[in-house]
Amino acid sequence: MSLDLPLIWAFIIAFAVLAYVVLDGFDLGIGILFPLLQRHENRDTAMNTVAPFWDGNETWLVMGGGGLFAVFPLAYAVVMPALYAPIIAMLLALIFRGVSFEFRFRTVRWRGVWDAAFFIGSLFAAFCQGIALGTIVQGIEIENRAYAGGWWDWLTPFSIMTGIAVVIGYALLGATWLVVRTEGPLNRLAARYARIAGIGTLAAIGVVSIWMPFLQDTFYARWFTFPQIAFVAPIPILLALAALSLFRGLNDPVSTYRPFLSALGLFVLSYIGIGISFYPNILPPELTIWDAAAPDASLSFVLVGAIVLVPMILAYTAYSYWIFRGKVIEGEGYHQHHH
Repeated sequence: MSLDLPLIWAFIIAFAVLAYVVLDGFDLGIGILFPLLQRHENRDTAMNTVAPFWDGNETWLVMGGGGLFAVFPLAYAVVMPALYAPIIAMLLALIFRGVSFEFRFRTVRWRGVWDAAFFIGSLFAAFCQGIALGTIVQGIEIENRAYAGGWWDWLTPFSIMTGIAVVIGYALLGATWLVVRTEGPLNRLAARYARIAGIGTLAAIGVVSIWMPFLQDTFYARWFTFPQIAFVAPIPILLALAALSLFRGLNDPVSTYRPFLSALGLFVLSYIGIGISFYPNILPPELTIWDAAAPDASLSFVLVGAIVLVPMILAYTAYSYWIFRGKVIEGEGYHQHHH
C-alpha cells in the first residue's frame, strides 16, 4: 500500500502555518494592543507575558516557508513572486519588532520610540499576513507553471479586507491571552478589548465569508451545492458556538482560559473552512496539491526528518509554556531592570 505523500505533506504544512498563526498571533496581538494599554507598567507586564515565547513562536513560520520550498516547489515558485512585496514587508516588520522588544527594556528615555516601533511592527506584520492570505484566496494567475500576474495583484479590496480581518483577529488573541496571564485592572482592561475585538472578528469573518464564494466558482459550488455543502455547513454552526463561549467566558472572571481557547477555536474553524474550500487545490483556482508536489522520493526523505523533528518541537514548545505558566505580576519578569 502506497501512502499519498503530497496529501500527508499538505497536512503537515497546513499544521505548521496554523501553529504559526495561533502562536505568533497572540504575541503580534499584544503589539497591536500596545497603544491602548494606557500605563507603561501595563505595557511592561503585557510584554513579559510573551517574552519567554515570542521568538520560539516564529519557528513555525520558518517550518511553513521552508517546508513549502522543499515539498511543494511549484507552489513556492508561484506564491513568492505573487507576494514579494507583502512578504518582504512582513519580514522587515518582524525584524523591527524583535529589535524593539529587546531595546525597550534597556532604555527609559527612548521607551516611547520603541513602544511605537513594537506597535507598528506588529500591526504591519499582521496586516501583511492578512494580505498574503487574501491574495491566495482570490486566486493567483498561473501560466505554464509560472506566476503570470502583475506586481500589484496582491493589492485588492478583498486582500485589504483580509488584512484588516487578521489584525482584528490577532488583537482578539492578544487580548484573551492577557486575560489568561494578567490580573487586576489590566485583566479587566484586556477583557474589555477582547469583547470589542471579538465583535470585530466575527464581523470580519462574516464579510469574508459572504465575499469568498463570489471570488471563484469552485468556492461557490462548494458552499452552495449539494452534497458538498454538507462539509461546509458545520463550520458556521461551530463558529457560532465558539463565539458564544468567548463572550460567556469574558463575562465570567473565573474562567481565564475559556476566552483564549474560544478565540483559538474561531481561528481554527475559519482555517478549516478555508481548507475545505481550497481542497484539492494548494493554490486556487487550478494548482492542485499533487501538481505542486516534489517527487515522492524527496517527499519520503524529508518526511523522516519531519516525523522526528515536529514532535520534538511540539514537546519543547509545550514544555516552555508549562514552565512559564501562571499569572505575570507587575514588576516581575523575564527582563530584570538594573538602574
